[in-house]
Amino acid sequence: MALSFQKLKYPPYIPGNDSKSRIQYRARPNLSVAIHFSTILVQIDESRNSLQFKKISGSGKSRKGYKKPNPLLKQANTVGIIGGVSVLSTLIFLEKLVWWSSRDGEECIPFVVCSDPSVTRVIPSHNSFPSFSSRNDEQIELNVDAVIENLQSKRKFLELSGACCLVLPCHVSHAWHGKISQGCLLPFFHVGECVASELQEAKLKPLEAGSDVRIGILASNATLTAGFYQEKLQNQGFEVVLPDKATMDHILIPAVEALTRRDIEGARNLLRVAIQILLMRAANTVILASDELRGLLPRDEPLLKKCIDPMDSLARATIRWAKHESKVP
Repeated sequence: MALSFQKLKYPPYIPGNDSKSRIQYRARPNLSVAIHFSTILVQIDESRNSLQFKKISGSGKSRKGYKKPNPLLKQANTVGIIGGVSVLSTLIFLEKLVWWSSRDGEECIPFVVCSDPSVTRVIPSHNSFPSFSSRNDEQIELNVDAVIENLQSKRKFLELSGACCLVLPCHVSHAWHGKISQGCLLPFFHVGECVASELQEAKLKPLEAGSDVRIGILASNATLTAGFYQEKLQNQGFEVVLPDKATMDHILIPAVEALTRRDIEGARNLLRVAIQILLMRAANTVILASDELRGLLPRDEPLLKKCIDPMDSLARATIRWAKHESKVP
């Protein structure tokens, strides 16, 4: 099995508040997208900072007699997508889902998305949340219970909307995957398990005799501290190689700072150095598990052959599930 870092044509990503970024997103001319507006709306209860589900009906019919108007959501292979911290990450994941599931002329798999800005009220923006972009070691106060409640509410909304499996295309939010999925009876894919399974199926050979296969990870402090990528990889028998403090402080953080200044070439050169450092430590493959690093290197970059985007793995696993379910009688 050959691993590759698959890239789509995205505009440059500038860290920060995605809703305020001036990014032009052009749809391909051959793609026909039908958007169905459901009568179920997601509303924010300001007093409790949680999602509430409210039926809006122009005819005044009672909730008891309500039927889902969209037959797409009744399909057994409908995918529910929980939007995380970055709206742009959700959008990019959706594009992968659409294009990769229909690349052979097949019909795109059905999906429903729940993405709202309220999560940014309980999870600070990329610039303030513990990340590459912060050299401050102080712990930023975070209402974890509010974050989990927000994401659980989205999960329940998707379940009510007819989703038959769930995905969460957000690195940071996977720190609470276990709690978000409590009580969920649907398949709920974990990005760490997806990438670890793909690497296991690739039958990689150790680069040093007598050692396990080593997998490097480049990610934000928040993601590395959560440790879920390390756990899932180690469960598959891999040895995990992480950047040391010097690499984080003098290479990765400056790379994201350069990106924030729109010094793209400077950021790319620093990222190349960080990848090379892990490869020199006998890592077979480097996982780029960060929104800041996604799409930074050019498409023809040779180093990308040694890297993998875990969200690509999540998308492939989701598509395999959906196509299998569509064939089940």
